[in-house]
Amino acid sequence: MGRFLHHNGLGLFFLIGFLLALVGQAVAGHADFNNQLVSDGMAPISFGAYLTSSDFAVDVTENWQSEYLQFFLFIFATVWLVQRGSPESKELHKAGTESDKEQMVGPHAKEDSPRWAAATDWRGFLYSRSLGLVMGVVFLLSWLAQSVAGVAAYNEQQLRGLQAPTTWAHYISSADFWSRTLQNWQSELLAVASMAILAIYLRQRGSPESKPVGAPHSATGVEG
Repeated sequence: MGRFLHHNGLGLFFLIGFLLALVGQAVAGHADFNNQLVSDGMAPISFGAYLTSSDFAVDVTENWQSEYLQFFLFIFATVWLVQRGSPESKELHKAGTESDKEQMVGPHAKEDSPRWAAATDWRGFLYSRSLGLVMGVVFLLSWLAQSVAGVAAYNEQQLRGLQAPTTWAHYISSADFWSRTLQNWQSELLAVASMAILAIYLRQRGSPESKPVGAPHSATGVEG
């Protein structure tokens, strides 16, 4: 068990943190939602009812889609774009998909390489881009879920105010949808830009997200 925890500590730490944050969001969101209902002269709902509500779903999915958009863009952008001095960038001369030998694919695959890395047909093509593709698919699914939950939550508010509900097609072109979407996108893109640029000049000893403490500012693609 100790070996398992040591070998998987990073993933477990963030998964546990995610679950704790999700529970906290559910508890706080339930209390806030009931406060709104009471202020509108309506009866509060149970915790279970809130967990299956569109309000909770849209709050969760709008954050998920922005996070996966961040990773999707970062993965594909760093194939071609470089940042001099940043450990988040490849070395300046390695921009692009790199050679088969450098990537250990096709005839250059090793004995312990993933099986599809050695394939020269569609499997090799797909596997060599699988990380970015999965991030992109999860982003699109989360964005779709946000739009479906969002229109349901929006229509609840409309009906509560004795106003006519709207359609999904109309909602995804509405200010409410794009306000929710863009407020998350801008924060994620700023965070990535900050990490790429600040890591040129600042250090965190022992972290692979930082250069070695004594590395020059111009060192690119070097991790500590």
